[in-house]
Parts: sequence; structure tokens; C-alpha cells
Amino acid sequence: MATPAFEDIADTFEFLDDWEDRYRHVIELGKAMPPLDDSFKVPAYKVDGCASQVWLRPVVEGGRFDFQGDSDAMIVRGLIAVLHALYSGVPVGEVAKVDAAAELARLGLNDHLSAQRSNGLRAMVERIRKTAA
Repeated sequence: MATPAFEDIADTFEFLDDWEDRYRHVIELGKAMPPLDDSFKVPAYKVDGCASQVWLRPVVEGGRFDFQGDSDAMIVRGLIAVLHALYSGVPVGEVAKVDAAAELARLGLNDHLSAQRSNGLRAMVERIRKTAA
């Protein structure tokens, strides 16, 4: 049930041979993402449970879920970009049905992220799910 944008990331990950290349790709995805305006970097949008500063601002248009996000850590910004690819454009009522753990496992992220980063990623997914609900 992954979006075409997430499938593109998964295809790229299959093409990249080692984790260092994948890690760099995640960082590049984060660099390509537009920054979140500072006016939205407020406690209401801050994600608790992340080692880094993370903000996710939900945007729902035409019944479809989207969000803007940012972080002070480049790899986390890249993870936000991956989650954006996974959830952007999904009908709001379908967000909870996205099996983020399974989709992210396809990328092998769980095997290569620190425990803190993995916890932060789970916290971001939980925030997205709660917001869409």
C-alpha cells in the first residue's frame, strides 16, 4: 500500500549496495525537502521521544494527509523525508492502515539506526497516526 514516492525510495535502496550509500541517500532526501518555516517550530508541532529536535506540521487538503517537517539533525531530516514519501497524499482515513514498520523494514532502516533514532522514528510515525485519526 506504499505510495509511488515511497516505492521510488525502495527501488533506489535496492540499487544501492551498501548501507553508507543508503545513509547518504537518506541525508540527500532530507536536504531536498523544503525547510519548515520557523513560525511552525513551536511546542504544538514538536515530536517528543526524539533525541533530535523534530517538528511535524500536519496539512490535510481534500481529505488527503500531508505534512511538513524539519529537524536539527540531517539524518533525521532525511527520515522525515522518507515518512513524507510514505504518507503524503494518503486519504486521511487510510493513514492508520499504513504498516509503517513493514514498509520501513523493506529499507533495512531498523538494522542500521541507533536505538535512539529508531525510537524517534517510531515517535514520528505515532504522531502522524494520531494526527490523522
